[in-house]
Amino acid sequence: MTAADMLATDFATLADLIRAHATERGGKAALASQAGTIDYAMLDALMDRIAAALQREGVRQGQAVAIVAASRIEYGAVFLGALRAGCVAAPLAPSSTPESLAAMIADCGAPIVFVDEEATAALAEQAIAAKIVRLDTNAFADWLAPEGAKPLPVTIAPEDGFNIIYSSGTTGTPKGIVQSHAMRWAHINRNAAAGFGDAVTMIATPLYSNTTLVSFLPTLGWGGTAVLMKKFDARGFLQLAQDNGATHAMLVPVQYQRIMALPDFDSFDLSAFRLKTCTSAPFSAALKADVVARWPGLLIEYYGMTEGGGTCLLVANQYPDKLHTVGRPIEGHDIRLIDDDGDEVAQGGMGEVVGRSPAMMTGYHGRSDATRSAEWFDAEGRRYIRHGDVGRFDEEGFLTLLDRKKDLIISGGFNIYPTDLEAVLSQHPAVADCSVIGMPSEAWGETPVGFYVPHIGVDAGTADVLAWTNAQLGKTQRLSALHAIDELPRSAIGKVLKRELRDRLTENAL
Repeated sequence: MTAADMLATDFATLADLIRAHATERGGKAALASQAGTIDYAMLDALMDRIAAALQREGVRQGQAVAIVAASRIEYGAVFLGALRAGCVAAPLAPSSTPESLAAMIADCGAPIVFVDEEATAALAEQAIAAKIVRLDTNAFADWLAPEGAKPLPVTIAPEDGFNIIYSSGTTGTPKGIVQSHAMRWAHINRNAAAGFGDAVTMIATPLYSNTTLVSFLPTLGWGGTAVLMKKFDARGFLQLAQDNGATHAMLVPVQYQRIMALPDFDSFDLSAFRLKTCTSAPFSAALKADVVARWPGLLIEYYGMTEGGGTCLLVANQYPDKLHTVGRPIEGHDIRLIDDDGDEVAQGGMGEVVGRSPAMMTGYHGRSDATRSAEWFDAEGRRYIRHGDVGRFDEEGFLTLLDRKKDLIISGGFNIYPTDLEAVLSQHPAVADCSVIGMPSEAWGETPVGFYVPHIGVDAGTADVLAWTNAQLGKTQRLSALHAIDELPRSAIGKVLKRELRDRLTENAL
């Protein structure tokens, strides 16, 4: 069956699609990086050797294969080779603590872990029962099955596990989010109009992130080229994009912010770009407008979550008056708003976002209680996933996010949304970046506290910035304190780690 035939069916596997591309366009680049390029024929053969070696090691269909490394061609090949063997890919964040990494490896039950030099050092003091294979040395080539090796064929059902993505460990023990082949097929198949077949897609976020996979997987599924960055930097991204004639990119807001702030941004040739996408964190209307004005191609913002649920889409170029929203639910996705009692709110009201679609997680690995708490069922018994955000639909069906439900500050009985305060604080010329958190208060229960990164070259003291900000805010919204900080703590995909900010204040108070 050809790749086109597979893409027209109700279900196919990514491993089979890559096999078809290898037959039909074997010489086309599949994975590229600053270290080299591998075409579809080479990738297909390497996947076979990896799958055969996993079977030789006794790794069974349905077992997890863990990967702890920076993005590289071998990483992508192991991820895909594990799928061909019927295994479940478990990409883990190298930035996690050694103890957290060991816990995730144990939680997913991976009998084998692929690592690079940094991960090897991180795991050196941990008791890891799994076999460890280095990706960045000759040990990987020695581990592979011989050239020409073929794995025993496996039959994969739509409900079988594709990957386990672990949630950020910043708010407690990471939870393994199990995503099925059916869910990933939906991600690939629904991108028919995105032009991935001849795409050159910049992969500038880590491969352990769902943000990355929602562009990485469709690129390979449709036969495009994925260009992997080991570590993101704004100017390096632009140079690599120009050198490769990049057409597509998925970036998070802080990456767009750093790219657009480069004084020489306009000197790079980005004319090949057709599509840029963004997700994972709040994306300001002003930044969206700047990207639309100065960077060729469409800009699309996706709103959703790793667990699945519903997805909204905003084509920023087409809706300049809706840049403050995250768009409207895409076809086949049902998004609703509920109150604290689990009842749907009236049109125009605020509520917690819940969503339902063909792309939803199976559940949290080994955490049935956490899975149940993440679910909501409507009157007909249909399953939705709680997004954890508070939002409001306007009369045209566009969703505006007000904040994360857990970040809501209740001060003196009033609801305060940190994003409202951040929007005001960010307008001060001395503020390059900012975040607002809630801290305990004897007088008010909670009180908003701000952090900001000062703009270089702008002369303004913290007290002046605080006074200016509070003058723009309502009486019940005002910041009780403001702190200058060199850099906001962020995850690898750009989310501000608010718990770390709270911890800093708590530690300083001791």
